[in-house]
Amino acid sequence: MHALVATIVHHPEDARILHRQIRALVDAGHTVTYVAPFRECGVTPWDQVRSVDVPRASGRDRLSSIRAARTVLARLAPEADLLLFHDPELLLALPAKRPVTVWDVHEDTPAALRTKPWVPQPLRRPLGGVVRGFERYAERRMHLLLAEEGYRPRFRLDHPVVPNTTDVPETPLRAPGEDRVVYLGHLSRARGAHDMIEMGRRLRDHGVRLEVIGGADHGIRQLLRDAHQENALHWYGFVPNDRALRIAAGALAGISLLHDTDNYRHSLPTKVVEYMAHGLPVVTTPNPMAEALVTKRPEGPAGTVVPFEDPAAAARAVLELRRDEETRREYARTGHRIAQRSFHWPVQARLFVKRLEEWVSEANAPAPAIPRPRAPRQSGRPHTAFSE
Repeated sequence: MHALVATIVHHPEDARILHRQIRALVDAGHTVTYVAPFRECGVTPWDQVRSVDVPRASGRDRLSSIRAARTVLARLAPEADLLLFHDPELLLALPAKRPVTVWDVHEDTPAALRTKPWVPQPLRRPLGGVVRGFERYAERRMHLLLAEEGYRPRFRLDHPVVPNTTDVPETPLRAPGEDRVVYLGHLSRARGAHDMIEMGRRLRDHGVRLEVIGGADHGIRQLLRDAHQENALHWYGFVPNDRALRIAAGALAGISLLHDTDNYRHSLPTKVVEYMAHGLPVVTTPNPMAEALVTKRPEGPAGTVVPFEDPAAAARAVLELRRDEETRREYARTGHRIAQRSFHWPVQARLFVKRLEEWVSEANAPAPAIPRPRAPRQSGRPHTAFSE
């Protein structure tokens, strides 16, 4: 099977797209052509895939990226058995002649638009309605994969879920330490960037360093640079997922300070699963799915929950973990055990590849033969129009 995978919004080394899905397809013996903004993100493509560069869609500058993607997809689609795309923007770039097409739905886009600083406030809700209309259109004309069970109510039809699980090591690389905490993921106001900066200032005074690993919205980058300069935190910028997890290993705790927004209310933050998989206690705000995973599993708690938009409470939770080594290590063991049992990506990888293979096979299966009617018999007895 030849899979054409495309994104113009996500970083080319996005963990779900590259390290999970594309890796799963390559490991299963399939050919992959990957369309992504490699040059703009300074990424060297993998040797195992054919890579095609396109401009990145960011902020309000999206039309030029969509036009470029339309040209590239129109050229490449006839060569492929499957087109797997990852951005709602690419609904506007799909060629008329294309193979089996799958949209991998990563987020609740209409809800996310309400928190995007590049979308003018008066347009956020109306634009969300437009996107809902695109979603209805898409599910009637192509296959959908959902990243969260919580996305199901948005759609009228039933679509398979490929959750954002992770590779869980047999044993964490290092036990949790006591002098640094980590945040892994993209940064924005709604993801708690301002809260983390203030938390970092408070932890600095107690000898604990906050390490922030991930890209950031345009309006947040200067704040992070300034905080880095004043030693309130250490900002790495975007780091490929495998390397980021090695950096995170051995931290005192993993941090998730998402705000209480519609986009996050029914989603499980992947970062929380990754912290647990790599033996880090979790400090999280009470988004329902994160809170349930961290504090309400039968195996026991894997971390602690702090109020929304309360950096002082987050800093206190970290310092309490620092003082209590026994609890810290117990949270780490419990989280790793939960991740091993329920969130190990290779199990999902097999199901993901199998689902794509089935859709391609169904599309290429020959149409069932329809019996042709026989000419009426020249006899006096009754006859049927079709062969007996």
